[in-house]
Amino acid sequence: MADLTPTPDRPGLHVSKPSPNAPATGSAVCRCGATATATGDNQVRALVEGYTANHGSAHGRTGR
Repeated sequence: MADLTPTPDRPGLHVSKPSPNAPATGSAVCRCGATATATGDNQVRALVEGYTANHGSAHGRTGR
């Protein structure tokens, strides 16, 4: 399986939850240079919400 972890060369968002009882983990890298990681379902949910609202494709919507 390919490594799906985002990098500066391949920006994006990656979330993993290997089983229902395991905590989620997430990482994000944006074209603007911002990076973030999170562990735990609530923290990963906040990471995803923040990334989608302020990074990734949001840069195209706001012209940043």
